[in-house]
Amino acid sequence: MFDLFRSRQKTTRILLGAILVVVAASMLLYLVPNYGSAGSNASDLVVAEVGKEVITAPEVERLLRNQMKGRQLPPEVLPAFLPQMVNEMIAQRALAYEAERLGFRVSDADVANAIREMAPNLFPDGRFVGQDMYAAMLAQQNLTIPEFEGDLKRQMLIARLRDVALEGTIVTPLEIEQEYRKKNEKIKIEFVKLTQEKYRKESQPSAEDVQNYFKVNSSRYQVPEKKDLAILIADQAKLEQSVTASDADLQRAYSQNLNEFRMPERVRVRHILLKTTDKPAADDAKIKAKGEDLLKQIRAGADFAELAKKNSDDTGSAAKGGDLDWLARGQALPEIEKVAFSLKAGQTSDLIKTSIGYDILQVQQHEDARIKPFAEVKDELAAQSKKQRVNDLMQNISDKSQAELQKDPLHPEKVAAALKMELVRADGWQPGKVVPEVGASADFDQSVATLKKAEVSQAVALAPGNKIALAVVVNVTPSRPSTFEEVQNQVRDTIVQNRMAAAVQQHAKELIDGAKANGGDLAKVAKAMGLEVKTSGEVGRSGDVEGLGAANYVLEGFTKPDGTVFGPIAVTDGTAVVKVVQHVTPDMSNLAAQHDAIRDEIKTRKARDREALFEAGLVDALTRQGVVKPHQAVIDRLIGNFRG
Repeated sequence: MFDLFRSRQKTTRILLGAILVVVAASMLLYLVPNYGSAGSNASDLVVAEVGKEVITAPEVERLLRNQMKGRQLPPEVLPAFLPQMVNEMIAQRALAYEAERLGFRVSDADVANAIREMAPNLFPDGRFVGQDMYAAMLAQQNLTIPEFEGDLKRQMLIARLRDVALEGTIVTPLEIEQEYRKKNEKIKIEFVKLTQEKYRKESQPSAEDVQNYFKVNSSRYQVPEKKDLAILIADQAKLEQSVTASDADLQRAYSQNLNEFRMPERVRVRHILLKTTDKPAADDAKIKAKGEDLLKQIRAGADFAELAKKNSDDTGSAAKGGDLDWLARGQALPEIEKVAFSLKAGQTSDLIKTSIGYDILQVQQHEDARIKPFAEVKDELAAQSKKQRVNDLMQNISDKSQAELQKDPLHPEKVAAALKMELVRADGWQPGKVVPEVGASADFDQSVATLKKAEVSQAVALAPGNKIALAVVVNVTPSRPSTFEEVQNQVRDTIVQNRMAAAVQQHAKELIDGAKANGGDLAKVAKAMGLEVKTSGEVGRSGDVEGLGAANYVLEGFTKPDGTVFGPIAVTDGTAVVKVVQHVTPDMSNLAAQHDAIRDEIKTRKARDREALFEAGLVDALTRQGVVKPHQAVIDRLIGNFRG
């Protein structure tokens, strides 16, 4: 599709990578590549069929593993999540199937235009970064060009079907008016906020109360199991200090990988671009004349970089004096490439006519094809060698330490000494207790939590610091019932909290009942009870009540008549009793200005609800027709794999 685009500017290549990663990630749940489906007839790999398309087990597995790798989903929820994800994948393909059946079509040109719109900066001055780079960036996401564009095409089909559903949604004037009133109506309220702290003094228990509570609830109080751990830690930074590569090793690596150091012929170029695209044909002569004048100034000794900053239409390079960095063959328009590689360093081209406009080039450096000498790449080779060796050492230490500890869990100090690991003792460890040398690590806690005496944990990575740690349980102190002396303060606090909460509810009820008995006079009853009444300003549904919190707490008040007392309501730092003082009618003169926005909001909401019903009904109907064929046995097997 993109054979007509022929540029791979360095900044653009970086941008392409970033945007394609974002695009691939944002569509991950729906645009799952058809991995393994082409040419595969193995029924045990097919999770579901939708028309001629298949959803394969490798697709589902890869998506789930990506979710786990990104820590978006904990492993324990995957067996429950997997069927939902498969159903969503089936629904997406069913919608695309129905769109095509109804006559909707998406051409290759439509897909190309969609990518241009999603990422216009991929095509600076109309130049595409190149098919090879495009494919390479997608490959980093385990996608091929046909897979990515096929999935994008499917989403465009679904979008067109949704647009039809949206256009068919009717919103009446009454609905718009009601929504406007709901958005703009305000109320004024009185409120009393009761806090538990106010009743702390009256909630204090006697010593006998504490004793009696403990006797009745002693089973609730347990000293949890504790473990004595020996933790072995390998530090990558320390390993790096001990790893060096000899010149002979580096020279050998250089000789074995010469192709990696081959540099193609390249030129470093700066340019001034005067665009003719998107401009009237009648302006061509004027633009050409401007280019000839700029060229004349350059040849008369004018500063090329300054002219580029002031005149070039390539905004990306103009700020850098027109610098395009290094170009190899195949990374620029053919007209530009031909001239650039024909010039020597320091030479300026004539005015070049291209499909984009007029260009002036100046070659700053010109390098012939060559192999980088050993001296030039020695430091790079040394860094790569150290990194690889340290990675190998860390993996080797991880594997060996676990194996050796399992053989001899009673002598972790011997394993630590043999593998040059740090040994840390952590006695009385419980889940959530942070070991300073390990830091807060949910992975470490999880790896140790279920271990018994003499059992060894998996090695886990610690962050930050590039360390790995594993532990052996030296001793286990079982959980036991707590003595009264150990928990009497905790028991006392529990009683106080319970009594304060009960006191708040009791006084709130007294306040409500009293206000209703006094004709809704909340202030009078509150004053008699020693409580403070506050009055709000005018507040809408999406506003805030000063001293109380979000208006969400008092939404009930918008539907109650003036004078109504209601509650109790749990708020962030207490419990509230509320009285509706006044409803403030919205200013209807602004309805016309908000009419279209409110209509579109209601329409979108209705279409979303309708779409959910349509989607469920469509999948059900296509299943009955045999178009959708889920393979439950394969799904069950996948669930079993992830549960295991």
